[in-house]
Amino acid sequence: MKKQAKISNAVIKRLPRYRRYLKELRKKGVDKISSNEFSSLIGYTASQIRQDLNNFGGFGQQGYGYSVDGLYHEISAILGLDKQYKMVIVGAGNLGQAIVNHTYYYKSGFIVSAIFEVNPKLIGLKINDIEVMDYENIVEYVEENKIDIGIICTTMDAAQEVADKLCFAGVKGLWNFAPVDIETPSHVAIENVHITDSLYSLAYHINGAQEHNKK
Repeated sequence: MKKQAKISNAVIKRLPRYRRYLKELRKKGVDKISSNEFSSLIGYTASQIRQDLNNFGGFGQQGYGYSVDGLYHEISAILGLDKQYKMVIVGAGNLGQAIVNHTYYYKSGFIVSAIFEVNPKLIGLKINDIEVMDYENIVEYVEENKIDIGIICTTMDAAQEVADKLCFAGVKGLWNFAPVDIETPSHVAIENVHITDSLYSLAYHINGAQEHNKK
């Protein structure tokens, strides 16, 4: 199903959650599900689910609901998960290694081709058979291997320079874990992941719940 031009980021961020629940339903052998049943399972309203899916043409049938398998594959295609993506990681510290391990054990079409570092003590090591290479060679490597995604696991000060090099070398998207928002050209997609922001949000919800209980 072809995507329309203007889809809100909020809708896009809900699609992976839909897909994750549909994947579990498939494992359980569920063939179809109504928007009301999906609502009670996933926590969004039935009308929200229908509205989100209608952005892409809608996939339900009146009186039948949604085909679990069909909807799973449609959302996978909308998200671009019917393709493979070659990735490089910049930064072989704890976070970089954790991402390598995650992608290694959860084969999902996102393939880490190489890891780059400035620390000479780490260059030449292998993490799950993926070599840690000298950062000086990153532009040449990305160009020659047609890398799709760059993953930034560096310090805040180094992140923008790394992003600039990756964009110059031709990546299509950046997944940034450095604690700073980085800028990219309009043709390069960017997802800034601030882990501490999520933790701070959790702290707010904990304290908000405590304040509510005091009343």
